[in-house]
Amino acid sequence: MSSPTRTSVKDRLSGVWALKGYKLEWLRHDAVAGAALFALLVPAGMAYAQAAGLPPVTGLYATVVPLLVYAMVGPSRILVLGPDSSLAPMIAAAIVPLAAGSSERSVALAGLLAVLIGVIMIAGSALKLGAITGLLSKPIRLGYLNGIALLVALSQLPAFLGIEADGDIWQKLAKVTTGLLGGGVNITALLLGVGSLALIWIPRLLKWKVPGVLLAVVGSCVATAVLGLNDDVKVTGVLPQGLPMPALGGIGWADAVMLLPAAAGIALMAFADTGVLSQTLAAKEGKKVSGNREMAALGAANAATGLLGGFPISGSTSRTPVAVDAGAKSQMTGVVGSVLVLAFMLLAPGVTEYLPSATLAAVVIAAAIALADPAGVRRLMRLSRSESVVMLAAFLGVLTVGVLQGIVVAIALALLDFVRRAWDPYRTELGSEEGLPGYHDLERHPEGKRIPGLLLLRFDAPLFFGNGQVLASFVRDQLDEAPDESAEPITHIILAAEPITGIDTTALDDLVTLDEWLARKGVDLVFAELKGPVKDKLIRLGTAARFTPDHFYPTVGAAVRALKDR
Repeated sequence: MSSPTRTSVKDRLSGVWALKGYKLEWLRHDAVAGAALFALLVPAGMAYAQAAGLPPVTGLYATVVPLLVYAMVGPSRILVLGPDSSLAPMIAAAIVPLAAGSSERSVALAGLLAVLIGVIMIAGSALKLGAITGLLSKPIRLGYLNGIALLVALSQLPAFLGIEADGDIWQKLAKVTTGLLGGGVNITALLLGVGSLALIWIPRLLKWKVPGVLLAVVGSCVATAVLGLNDDVKVTGVLPQGLPMPALGGIGWADAVMLLPAAAGIALMAFADTGVLSQTLAAKEGKKVSGNREMAALGAANAATGLLGGFPISGSTSRTPVAVDAGAKSQMTGVVGSVLVLAFMLLAPGVTEYLPSATLAAVVIAAAIALADPAGVRRLMRLSRSESVVMLAAFLGVLTVGVLQGIVVAIALALLDFVRRAWDPYRTELGSEEGLPGYHDLERHPEGKRIPGLLLLRFDAPLFFGNGQVLASFVRDQLDEAPDESAEPITHIILAAEPITGIDTTALDDLVTLDEWLARKGVDLVFAELKGPVKDKLIRLGTAARFTPDHFYPTVGAAVRALKDR
């Protein structure tokens, strides 16, 4: 009886279990990678907290806690969790209307939101819902990411330009416009922001190993301190000295109910991003990570972060590659990085006294630009018009009606497009072509020939209430229009049924009515390559007497050989 318990513990504490196989020679690599990671963790965490409308220190809490929790329960060998630019606007959209301008209440609501997301993910893992992210198709993700990138960049313009602006994104843009037209731009803040962007991008372009974010933060702090600019521009200020602590005071069940829809949407997006990143890293090593275990680990990290003063987090597509490139061997890299962040919070919180808000805005803007994928947009627009519409709906929805609402609209459009294609699927007549094995689409192979006495048809979709009549009309039209090339009447219609992976009762009735109509014309309907489960369902729904075993053939070729000489 010990084995099941042992397996269960191993599944739940994947990171701790992995330490049993930890090699001492990895420690140096993990320590170096953790130190390199630390250079990004502090500025990124503070910047994304600012983008979410929260005090910068909460970004450090949301950095330390998930790294430590994931090191204990995470299934991926290397994965960096923490605040993310793609989640920031969704967090802000969820908590700002409920916070009533109170910073303390914003922090409490953000923590509650993270706890709700954690509970949803843990429940989803228990229910084996790891595959639900399939709802987020590539067009939706492209539209969402590009919309988020633009939204995040625009939201940081006030801090980047040194303009005081509160409210939602459109109110901020209105104040930015007024400031630009009225000369309200803080030139010092703008120069610090532009300089910070340059220091972030130049190392990327020149492929330096030193993180540009670190150069931007250190450079702007030094410039502000030496030149005495902290009276001219808004700065982060000294961080509160201490460890992550609970900050959920003043909230109740009513707040939880109000935040629940946002929590569900953010949970879906956070797991989708994390799952893709996790599986990509595992695939490079020839491995695979359980989606359900990843969901549970991400849920545990979110719940712990929310309980200790942080906000919702996900896998980081910007910091994880830094850890990998620096030679990380295990989750010990995250532990080292989090310990260094803790040391910074305890020993040097005053360093941020000279950190300009414009520099944090530059960090977020740079991340947003990296998030955008214009090349992917151009490629999709060349490949598929209908999917481009879905992508555009997600993009515009994120910008206009809200991040979560825009995603819901895009998912609905994607599902409608799927139904449309199933409703009106591709269907064709098949024929034989000399020198080419099998039977092929006559529209694509016009040189193909029909089989005397037989009509070979293919219908490329499962049968359901929406397309049963479409199949029936197609068969009738093809029979009426079939050319009389051999003066031999058609006696059998062979339906190449491999694409028909399901059937419902409405479509079954349409199929029976079609078969009766064909019988009156002296034509027999048979199936080739019909899936076993669909055949079983036909029989179970009471058509065994009509569609007897001699109506089913394993291949189109077998059906042709059996019927062409009858």
